[in-house]
Amino acid sequence: MLKNLARDGRTIVCTIHQPTASVYAMFDQVYILAEGLCIYHGSSANTVPYLASVGLQCPKYHNPADYILEIANGEYGKFNDVLSERCSSNEWVEKVLPAEPILRPNGKVDAFQCGKISIIVNPPHELYKFGILFRRCLVQQYRDWTVTHLKVLLHIVIGVLLGLLFEQAGNDGSKTISNLGYLIVSVAYLCYTSLMPAVLKFPAELPVLKKENFNNWYNLKTYYAAILVTGIPMQIWYSFVYSAPSYFLTGQPPEFSRFLMFVMVLAHVTLLADAIGNVIGTCVNPVNGTFLGAITTCAMIVFAGFLVLLSHMSPVMRIVSHGSFMRYAFEALVLTLYSGGRQPLPCPDDKLYCHTRFPSEIMKEFSFTNDNYWPNIGVLLAEVIVIRIIAYMTLKRIVKRSS
Repeated sequence: MLKNLARDGRTIVCTIHQPTASVYAMFDQVYILAEGLCIYHGSSANTVPYLASVGLQCPKYHNPADYILEIANGEYGKFNDVLSERCSSNEWVEKVLPAEPILRPNGKVDAFQCGKISIIVNPPHELYKFGILFRRCLVQQYRDWTVTHLKVLLHIVIGVLLGLLFEQAGNDGSKTISNLGYLIVSVAYLCYTSLMPAVLKFPAELPVLKKENFNNWYNLKTYYAAILVTGIPMQIWYSFVYSAPSYFLTGQPPEFSRFLMFVMVLAHVTLLADAIGNVIGTCVNPVNGTFLGAITTCAMIVFAGFLVLLSHMSPVMRIVSHGSFMRYAFEALVLTLYSGGRQPLPCPDDKLYCHTRFPSEIMKEFSFTNDNYWPNIGVLLAEVIVIRIIAYMTLKRIVKRSS
């Protein structure tokens, strides 16, 4: 296997102490040490001629590796100094085996000279490396049951529980405020469950990432792209499995377009929270990262426009609220459910009056504009892109600093 990897353009370096003749013959180049001295370096096939050039005749059918090991151990006398001097002179290389570049199957020769040895370097394309990293990320996600299997199950369970807690709140004019509470709870729940694991993701993988990046196995951009391609679908899936039970149990409009708009908003929340968690995880240690992640989530909720209405905020705080992505997500969710010409909600017979049964009153009370859904989605998408770029820069900084 190692031989095939070397033939594909990789450099394989390994240490071995007592190889068989067949294994020894598979090495392209060997470097033999004895008492801290190099007593031979060159091709494995040239070992016997090299020893013969100094008067050491390897017996027929004898393993060359065993024979040079016996010489190194002094079984035939003290030859290590002689072999080391002979090896460093490089005269034997010119007389016995001139170096020539090895042709690849495609006929290309990509070599640089290392003394008298031609070493072929033909690294694979970054797309090939991306494919390897992509498959590795998939395997890691599948094996880590806490990240995939358990998280999906918990999203379904929490979706059902919240659906039962806010049962039919979306179709009852007297429960509109409770239904808006369901929306902000959904945003906060998905934000927190996406942000906190992301804080710990890169710190857990950093030792392996530093080693592989130091060895130039792949470009950091290739690694980051593989992480994104495998992570983004999972975040969208988490949003869907949470929304599917909770949306219909809470009595939201049974319209497929509104459901898709609902999932789209929550998917942007999970993607943005995941990106913020990556930035925090690459800037501080995991302990401080979990604290900052919790504080960030709380700060976003406060300025979302539900706990404190936008119209009740001071002008300065209203400007500060634009820094909360939950404000845009909450407004987009409200518009998803109550805009687009939705009719007034039914008011129960045991209620004298349901002021919030009219969608227009909800928009007026919360200072929302009916046609703001897609602008809010655009802001969330732009934030996802910007934060992802920042996360890459902070990851690059910590990898470079660690190297």
